[in-house]
Amino acid sequence: MTFSLSRRTLLGGALGLAGLELMRPATSLAMASSLRHQPGIMLPQLPFLYFITFDLTAEKKADVADMMRAWTEAAEALMAHRPAPHLVDSGDVDGLEQASLTLTFGFGPGLFTKEGKDRYGLADRRPAPLADLPRFTGEQLVPAHTGGDVCIQSCATDPQTAFHAIRILARLADGRATPRWAQTGFSPEFGRHQTPRNLMGFKDGTIQPDIANPAVAKRVLWAAPTDEAWMQGGTYLVARIIRIALEHWDRTRTGFQEETMGRQKQSGAPIGGHHENEPLTLSQTDKDGNPVTSENAHARLAAPQENGGAELLRRSYSYDNGLSYIAERWPPWRQGNEFDAGLMFLAYQQDPRTAFTRIFERMSKFDMMNQYTTHIGSGLFACPGRLDGHYIGQELLG
Repeated sequence: MTFSLSRRTLLGGALGLAGLELMRPATSLAMASSLRHQPGIMLPQLPFLYFITFDLTAEKKADVADMMRAWTEAAEALMAHRPAPHLVDSGDVDGLEQASLTLTFGFGPGLFTKEGKDRYGLADRRPAPLADLPRFTGEQLVPAHTGGDVCIQSCATDPQTAFHAIRILARLADGRATPRWAQTGFSPEFGRHQTPRNLMGFKDGTIQPDIANPAVAKRVLWAAPTDEAWMQGGTYLVARIIRIALEHWDRTRTGFQEETMGRQKQSGAPIGGHHENEPLTLSQTDKDGNPVTSENAHARLAAPQENGGAELLRRSYSYDNGLSYIAERWPPWRQGNEFDAGLMFLAYQQDPRTAFTRIFERMSKFDMMNQYTTHIGSGLFACPGRLDGHYIGQELLG
């Protein structure tokens, strides 16, 4: 969907301070009245991202609980632009104009079992939707950019604020967790009512579920009422680092780019359409009876009507990590220094098994985009809701 207000119109202190949006009743009325969603999930998204995962080193569940308590306290202070008790601040944002900030936390499968061991006595509390993602066709996951027992998504209106928060939280994790992998990202404001463009030059995020409608959000985004009690008010995050062979893409004629994407580059309209928000041309054919939108076009394979109605909420960011030497992997037809750039894909959903996995299983096999993109990093996380006065995860760890 397209929002009627620009992102920056809504990026004031209210988003940073009141980002814990009220949820609809999920359990008892008493609990529902104080149960909230974490910030940084609902749209609009802030323009800068610092995403990081950690491996837990704590030996006891109580140590993990203490870390989450400290993280929650610090996050509240950081988002409210106030000092937190016992919080040592690096001072690197002193003098900066106050920036909006959201911090979102998630638990990976390694919190529950790791190397076959139930190290914290939580194995039977692992929610069914947190099932390991399958191995997808064509992915080339790098272990150093995959997995993680816990994650933090830091989003802000400037990159230094986003990193500042991560530095403080990483310091609070000392002795209980160590950083595993991180990825920064950016999604600049393209103007009022304008959909941002990714590094391929196409509009990114034209079709989104209408989560402003509570019924849609309840169906697509938030954990089901039948899910684990500690996940009520929460959601599931799939994080993927998608490297794009920009050198190859930039040498491709625009007409083939549009056929690959299933949309027109300048307007964002569907193939054969005129306006960005028109329905996709999935059933239309040309004079020879061929589909107007290619059967292997990215937009077609991602469309809910092609995936049994499966939907998820995208919060994607472009990334640029400089240059890296490509021997044969990305892609095999070029060698030498190339841009290490692409898309940090963040997708929130009620159940990854019936959303991301259902959609991407087909895309990984048939998407024309695969000749330009490679999934090199991956993470799966449960992002619980939170009761007022509780730290994030307290219903699981307490």
